[in-house]
Amino acid sequence: MLKWSRNQLAPGSTVYSDGLACFRAVTAADCQHIPIVTGGGPDSVKHEEFTWVNTMIGNVKNAVTGVYHAMQHKHLPRYLAEYCYRFNRRFALETLLPRLGWAAARTPPMPYQLLKMAEVYG
Repeated sequence: MLKWSRNQLAPGSTVYSDGLACFRAVTAADCQHIPIVTGGGPDSVKHEEFTWVNTMIGNVKNAVTGVYHAMQHKHLPRYLAEYCYRFNRRFALETLLPRLGWAAARTPPMPYQLLKMAEVYG
């Protein structure tokens, strides 16, 4: 988390989290950390700080479960990577297919064993 914080967060940023211990590393990246421990349950989604986080989680879950009806846990990183690819290109839809074709044409054959490893190991 420390490496990610230093690479992805601007110094002086404020990070809100659910209080998970790994988020303490953002303070080492010169960021302010504000933990909000919700305790779980239905009342936990009512915190204004997490409105957009909860919206995005819901959108990801609906998009992935709508496409992949029999999801396997070991493939979740791949499902999420595909969603991120589409999400990051949502405002330039006309480039989505050509870029995908470009990537597919230049990607070497990938054995199933390597495919299911996804980004978990890298």
